[in-house]
Amino acid sequence: MRNTLLDPYEDIPRSVVVTVNDYPAGSIFPSHLHRRGQFAFASRGAISLSTPEGNWLVPPQRACWVPAGVVHEMTMSGAVTMLNTFVSEEAARTAGLAAQCGVYGVSPLLRQLLDEAVDLPALYDDEGRAGKLMALLVAEIAAMPQLSLNAPLPADPRLARVCRRIFKEPLITSGLDTVAAEAGMSRRTFTRLFRAQSGVSFGEWRQQVCLLAAIERLSLGQPVTRVALDLGYASPSAFAAAFRRVLGETPSQYVEENFCPVEQ
Repeated sequence: MRNTLLDPYEDIPRSVVVTVNDYPAGSIFPSHLHRRGQFAFASRGAISLSTPEGNWLVPPQRACWVPAGVVHEMTMSGAVTMLNTFVSEEAARTAGLAAQCGVYGVSPLLRQLLDEAVDLPALYDDEGRAGKLMALLVAEIAAMPQLSLNAPLPADPRLARVCRRIFKEPLITSGLDTVAAEAGMSRRTFTRLFRAQSGVSFGEWRQQVCLLAAIERLSLGQPVTRVALDLGYASPSAFAAAFRRVLGETPSQYVEENFCPVEQ
């Protein structure tokens, strides 16, 4: 695995730095890490995040938090505008930011703070208005709600092998007996070990993987019906119901709000 440190902001003598960048669809940042924590806000487009512990999907107008020192890879789904807030380890600890990766909602206030912060000079006045704005920005990040948009990767190599295969070929119909046999375990052992290592049942995990895949495909403009059937749902309505339970809106509503008008 190749780990790299990115960007010169690492050594700026300020505890919080905000940057903005545009990336074309399909851009990939291979495995790397930062000395600061990274709060990546997808102002436009969607971002896929993967670490040795699992996968996350960041829809438009949401963000992910990657603590300092965590090796991660990012892939852009569609054209992406990303506003990154890089927070020193000390400032992250003081604000109570999480020690694990996660996907978060972003309030209107936080969006406004990010828009303001990105225009500040690199060496902003830490004791003046700019410093207060950055302090409020970090406090608002710490107050954001975490979203269930991840699929953890179990540590056991037999489970991890099966999970990586499902990441590549997500299907809501992947049967428990089939995956247990693939892992070389009995159904009972597989079920017990999977929950112990991932914190959720295999069925819950499988649904999360399919949801992440669905959001990524919808962000690329694939029709709802095609996405539903490709992921193995019995009907678009069954897919829509599962989608709504997690995101609070149907796939069509989600796409209309975040992307272009959607095909059924």
